[in-house]
Amino acid sequence: LIAELSTYAKADSVRLTFPEGTTAIAIARKMEEAGLCTAEEFLEEANTGDFSEYTFWQYVPDDAPNRFMKCEGYLFPDTYEFLTDDTMHHYVATFYAHFDKQFTDEMYKELEKQELTLPEVITLASFVQEEAGNDQDSNVAQVFRNRLAEGSPYPKLQSNTSSYVQSDADNNYLWNWVAPYYGGWEDIPENIRNAYDTYTCTGLPAGPISNPGLAAIQAALAPQCDEEVRDCYFFVTDLSGHYYYAKTYAEHQANCRKAAEVNQSLKK
Repeated sequence: LIAELSTYAKADSVRLTFPEGTTAIAIARKMEEAGLCTAEEFLEEANTGDFSEYTFWQYVPDDAPNRFMKCEGYLFPDTYEFLTDDTMHHYVATFYAHFDKQFTDEMYKELEKQELTLPEVITLASFVQEEAGNDQDSNVAQVFRNRLAEGSPYPKLQSNTSSYVQSDADNNYLWNWVAPYYGGWEDIPENIRNAYDTYTCTGLPAGPISNPGLAAIQAALAPQCDEEVRDCYFFVTDLSGHYYYAKTYAEHQANCRKAAEVNQSLKK
């Protein structure tokens, strides 16, 4: 009987790993490749299904006119075991239930204290995830929060991870994910393109650009940054993964030159 049961268990479930920073579309595609559902069905349920049994759901507005996808940011990245004959609702709920567990009561209190919304923190966390996703999470979060602060001289995020740049080499949400979804760059609705181009929009874009992990979320909510980064508005990285932080644009330009030199020497 035990042998029979274990064969049964093996045959009827699929184990999938979703790295931190995976987009909703990439998650949906992976579910489809595993033969669990179609990507379209998954996104449909994730964006329009009723998940009000989860606390976080009440904090995510139904109608955000310029937002690309309601589910982006809340499909918590991890390793999951899915039954092959489960319901679409339950597939999506697996991700949402996990997100709900990660975002604690203390974190909601912190949101309230800072007068932030959940979508604001998760959107910021998705940028931290894409620009860092490493031991620099808090420093990068601090730079972005400085830009977002009231009276900031640089109120735009200006991050290439969601920008007007049309290049396959960049990890750019608009170019790599939004454009193909609509059938091409020119087909992106203008309001969505403007709301996600961080060189155009002031403050945060209309929604997250990936599904961040817990470290990025915690850094976005309460960054524990290095002292020298506290008042910085700029950062740049070189190909070796070193981060350079700057308070002024002039310092930043000098850092960009340094990073370029390092990149040159690495390519030799």
